[in-house]
Amino acid sequence: MAADTPAAGTPAAEPATAGATRLDADAVAARLARVDDLLERLESSPGPTSRDALAAVRALTEVYGEALARVLDRADPALAAALADDELLGHLMVLHDVHPEQVLPRLDRAVERLRGPLRERGGDLELVGVDEGVARVRLRAGGCGSTAAGVMDAVRDTLLAVAPELHGVERAPEPGGTAAFVPLDTLTLAPGRPRGTP
Repeated sequence: MAADTPAAGTPAAEPATAGATRLDADAVAARLARVDDLLERLESSPGPTSRDALAAVRALTEVYGEALARVLDRADPALAAALADDELLGHLMVLHDVHPEQVLPRLDRAVERLRGPLRERGGDLELVGVDEGVARVRLRAGGCGSTAAGVMDAVRDTLLAVAPELHGVERAPEPGGTAAFVPLDTLTLAPGRPRGTP
């Protein structure tokens, strides 16, 4: 029997992480915050031990980046796109400069996902462009000032989630027209997540 042929009764493709403890989005966020805290403490502690620890973290990060790049080298376009669409993996790909897509297609796709809920309520969203690391969008979503600001916050969070290399997202002036009310809870904060999930 070939080495890659499953034994009788064995599933053809079991996840590589079978039996491993998986982290949900909240657990990932908590660990990243903890890493940031620990690195800040190391950076503020003078001495050779903290310098060695930071150097070790940098070297390990470079190795993990190379591993991620090798995975993408072996992935077909459909798999590479699916991997890049994962929020955590997408962030890591941007961090290591191996994301298979440029920033504009990612932003265009995220804007299209947000347009549906906005248009259902008479609003709209358009990506105007990216200049010096800042995405500019034209948002038509009225209501009171705080509601419009909340919708813009949701748009900003969504776009920064798919393009974390951006420095910011700003609202471009709308050329005339009447703003429409769009409830904040109709927008998803992270692409691909069902409404109502954190």
